[in-house]
Amino acid sequence: MTPFTLPSLNPLKLSRQLVVALVALVVIGGATRVMEAGLACPDWPLCYGSLLPSREMNLQVFLEWFHRLDAFFVGIGLIVLLVSSLINRASGPRWLPWLSGLALLLVATQGALGALTVSQLLRFDIVTAHLATALLLVALLSAIAQLLNPTLPGPRPRGAGLLAVVAGVLVFGQCVAGALMATQWASGRCLRLAEGCAWLSAHRSLATPAASCCALLAILLLAFPCPIAARRLGVAAGALAACQVVLGVLTLKLALAEPLVTVAHQLLAALLVATLPAVALALRPNSPLELSHG
Repeated sequence: MTPFTLPSLNPLKLSRQLVVALVALVVIGGATRVMEAGLACPDWPLCYGSLLPSREMNLQVFLEWFHRLDAFFVGIGLIVLLVSSLINRASGPRWLPWLSGLALLLVATQGALGALTVSQLLRFDIVTAHLATALLLVALLSAIAQLLNPTLPGPRPRGAGLLAVVAGVLVFGQCVAGALMATQWASGRCLRLAEGCAWLSAHRSLATPAASCCALLAILLLAFPCPIAARRLGVAAGALAACQVVLGVLTLKLALAEPLVTVAHQLLAALLVATLPAVALALRPNSPLELSHG
């Protein structure tokens, strides 16, 4: 008997769609914070006791409601990815069920933290953990998508893969520092009252090594032979980092008065978190891990 399969489901396509949905989740969450809409829905998981609070709907309620809706669909997508990988484990990569299960565990943690952000009235450490978990999900799903791509032949610049990993860790650390700063409104207090400037300084101090690693990675992949996919991703990471620095400076110059600039800054951060793991894995050598099956 042949094993039952789900031929209509493409795990690579689904994982890419989940990356897009997760980046959107991070950005909508950032917009929710910027618009001070974190408690626009006073209950959880419903909003004003209903699935669609039409009577109470305004921009703030919509942001919080849509943020939860996106998270719900991400959870459904991860369940589908896990179930499909288990059903088709005889013909698919043996690592896929494990990574899909880890992603589902992270999204469950994300949901629990989302509930706590409401019940604990936006306590800064919980909100920061909520964002950090979302960014870990972005990186993990991006890694899954890249692992599902075949490894391309060709030389790799020595140390480029490690540099991409280091850049990814630095960018993630900067994002967490930025979240700690934002959830305590430290940047605004620093600019207006000269209070809480340590958080702003920590965020800015990580910007230089993170952006430098991204720039060096792009230069390295442009200067030496490497797979074309890795070069494109590396150049994209360098460009995103450069734009991120510009937006960061602009955000402070505008004294956080332009929500769209602040949200764009968070969007580029999420895109960088998604791009750098893809660069590292696009530079991986041919390995039995990719070709092995259960």
